[in-house]
Amino acid sequence: MSEQTTALSVERNGINSIDQSEHRGHPRDLFWPWFAANVSVLGVSYGSFLLGFGISFWQATLVGLTGIVVSFLFCGFIALAGKRGHAPTMTLSRAAFGVNGNRVPSAISWLLTVGWETVLASLAVLATATVFRELGWEGGDVTKVVALIVVAALIVAGGIIGFDFIMKLQMWITIVTGVLTVVYIVLTFNQIDGATLAAIPPGGAPQVVGALVFMMTGFGLGWVNAAADYSRYLPRSASSAGVVGWTTFGASLAPIILLLFGLLLAGSSPELSAAIAIDPIGALTTILPVWFLIPFALTAVLGLVGGAVLDIYSSGLALLSTGLRVPRFVAAGIDGVLMVLGSIYVVFFAADFLGPFQGFLITLGVPVAAWCGIIMADVLMRRTGYAAKDLFDPAGRYGNVRVLAIVLIALGSAIGWGMVTNGFAGWLAWQGYLLEPFGLGGREGDWAYANLGVLVALVIGFGGTLLFGRGTVRRQEALSLADGDHLTEEQDLAARP
Repeated sequence: MSEQTTALSVERNGINSIDQSEHRGHPRDLFWPWFAANVSVLGVSYGSFLLGFGISFWQATLVGLTGIVVSFLFCGFIALAGKRGHAPTMTLSRAAFGVNGNRVPSAISWLLTVGWETVLASLAVLATATVFRELGWEGGDVTKVVALIVVAALIVAGGIIGFDFIMKLQMWITIVTGVLTVVYIVLTFNQIDGATLAAIPPGGAPQVVGALVFMMTGFGLGWVNAAADYSRYLPRSASSAGVVGWTTFGASLAPIILLLFGLLLAGSSPELSAAIAIDPIGALTTILPVWFLIPFALTAVLGLVGGAVLDIYSSGLALLSTGLRVPRFVAAGIDGVLMVLGSIYVVFFAADFLGPFQGFLITLGVPVAAWCGIIMADVLMRRTGYAAKDLFDPAGRYGNVRVLAIVLIALGSAIGWGMVTNGFAGWLAWQGYLLEPFGLGGREGDWAYANLGVLVALVIGFGGTLLFGRGTVRRQEALSLADGDHLTEEQDLAARP
């Protein structure tokens, strides 16, 4: 049995099921990590991203609110599995995919979370360099290198130390960034031009749908594969409605406020909106008084670090779920190295931010959406908890490979990638191959950038599991659960195939 005595003790639990003696907390505790992970001022930049789809202010407002709340509601629903099974998301995913079949979505989840932590770390470095330049200080390569070292150290330390440290860190990040973000809004509110906002022309259905999908992939669908990681310590008696509600509320609150303000700013200034595409955080400093630049840098960096810490923690768990046999903190360290290498490319070599960012979100968003549909349907059909030991036994009730789930994620990805397009680099030009056969106008048609493939993949995963997976779930649940069916990390490492 693993045990933590202080917030600075390195967490011993990995992808194992948490022992009953360690169950603690209340659903309301979920507010802190989810709010802190999404309070980043990057949410302001999403206002520019949305208007870039060619839609009006009011269309963007409706699309933004819907995309944020619905996608984080998916997270809240998947967080229920954590309370029921007391294990990380990608461990519980084995119930739907089989013990070894789950290596496929685990690898996809790992890529997504490593990608996100790289994006957030890179933005923190770019924002720091921009603030230094605005202050008249040296904001070149030396500043970026130092900023990268500091940011990476904070993120990796959080990922290595683990759950208790993260929960306390996120509470303080929430308080500090929340207050400073309010100050930022007050200081820049005079930049809003109502007449310019009202003059933005509306877009058609393809533009609205494309913006909605972008919001879903940029927010909740970027977190669904980690949703149970932070509810797994809760006791089984915790309120299910509370788990869903506090996860959704904590994750949605800050992005809603930040997005609405971002729409007001970007819609009022085409110049600011264009600058955000190159440096999404740094561009926001150009409308600030000099005296607030340092507090703004603190707000930006802490907000981005808050999200990246959750990502590196969950990416380490996902890496273990692929079959790597190392302690959790070692997996987090490996991901930290990859994050630093990726950040070096984004900060020092990439020509712009928005193109690679959209390509990353949509390309991985398709299989993640299919996985999300499968897991939501699986959670919906279950009436009992999970047999922890069987999650590590290919001969157990969950099996070695569940063919249905693998077929659905493959089918959802194949059809989904055929219905999305990306303008970033030639290596994504193969996408969109079904737009012409399906009568959607091809890669140059009106629906080319609506990214319908993400929604289609979600429906395929969810509908296919509900239609054809119910019998398997009932057979699994017909077998009784043994008392004390939990594994420590040491037992988990020995039990994994």
